[in-house]
Amino acid sequence: MYEIFIEDSFSAAHQIREYGGNCENLHGHNWDVKVFVEAKSLDNRGIGLDFRILKIEVEKVLKDLDHKNLSEIKPFDKINPTSENIAKFIFDKLSEIVNSDSKKVSKIEIHETQGTGVIYSPEK
Repeated sequence: MYEIFIEDSFSAAHQIREYGGNCENLHGHNWDVKVFVEAKSLDNRGIGLDFRILKIEVEKVLKDLDHKNLSEIKPFDKINPTSENIAKFIFDKLSEIVNSDSKKVSKIEIHETQGTGVIYSPEK
């Protein structure tokens, strides 16, 4: 089994509803995102998933979040745009695009600030 990863980032604002503290106010972050994909096998070139292809697909998902007020866009207009929920959102969107018989998104790591972050992976 191979685990391929790429890193990317996006900038956005959000506010955490019912937080009871300063994060309930509108504020922004530069989120760092790391995407991991498990590949069961390699193609004839020795590649599990081309980094360039994965980067393009990640950029497609992140462009819908970049420079937005996440609290105003779906699904975060209904659920809090926490790092946890953002990580799962990215995981679900990428899984629809990337997953096949030979590869699947295994986890998403997202950092809201340096030194704080979340890793989301589905239950196994």
